[in-house]
Amino acid sequence: MTGRVVIAGAGAFGTALALIALRAGRDVTLWARDAALADTIGHSRENPHYLRDATLPPEITVTADPKTFREAELVLLAVPSQATRRALDMLTPHIPPDIPILACAKGIERETGLLQSEVISELMPEAMPAALSGPGFAEEIANGLPTAVTIAADDLKLAHQLAGALATERFRPYASDDLAGVELGGALKNVFAIAAGIIAGRALGESARAALIARSLAEMMRLGTALGARRETFMGLSGLGDLVLTATSRHSRNLAFGMALGEGRSAAELLVEGMPLVEGAHTARIAAELAQRHDVDAPIVAAVAAIIDGALRVDAAIDGLVSRPLKAEKD
Repeated sequence: MTGRVVIAGAGAFGTALALIALRAGRDVTLWARDAALADTIGHSRENPHYLRDATLPPEITVTADPKTFREAELVLLAVPSQATRRALDMLTPHIPPDIPILACAKGIERETGLLQSEVISELMPEAMPAALSGPGFAEEIANGLPTAVTIAADDLKLAHQLAGALATERFRPYASDDLAGVELGGALKNVFAIAAGIIAGRALGESARAALIARSLAEMMRLGTALGARRETFMGLSGLGDLVLTATSRHSRNLAFGMALGEGRSAAELLVEGMPLVEGAHTARIAAELAQRHDVDAPIVAAVAAIIDGALRVDAAIDGLVSRPLKAEKD
């Protein structure tokens, strides 16, 4: 697969992906909804608001014109997960109807419970939806540090083609045909990273955080398989790999958000406009509702959702989790 790659979304991850696509030998355009941002990046070749210390070579076209999608052969959708529908409403008239659309955000649509690929399919029935997920921070990807991710599509041949289109010496995509599993791993790990942050913010120790991560993986598997994913997918890059990274790294916005909650700040003050994007905060409630709808035991997800909603205090949530009945570890 060769030709023009258009990235929708000029945030940190979209900018990093533009650099990856260029290094992979693609003809790259980076699209920003904000014309002023596109103009700033286009002239300075930098994106200081979202991705400092990254320089965009002149070969990357930067624009706010949606007509640029008419020449796309592959679209990378890198807008926040809760903005996917709004972005596609704007861009669908300009995107060729039967090309791959690679979802790069990690979240579940709050209002519908749909995964990113499902939103794409609903709005663009002829498109070929796929997803990119796994342990990779935008800053490290942009700087050329070694990164491995998963690219998933229902058609494994398509997943391999997309992986080949974006692979470089330092960016290694693995192909999967478990689209739901790859997307759910990426979405749910953000919620569990908030829980890990709460543990850190309450200074409960590394042992408690390790236990939390292990039980989060078990919970991810229960909920994921109930929603149609394969259990083994969650042991890979888009599950365990991304969970460990996001729940332990100081670069993780979801972890930092959880730490602030653990230190006593409220979700309301942390989610005001202008604060860093925290995908897990927007996924927690719908994930808890999906668990309840499918009769899945998901106490960590439920606790995080209740804390964010203001329905449960942090200490009460922790007491509730550590006082749960003892049972076999595999349950």
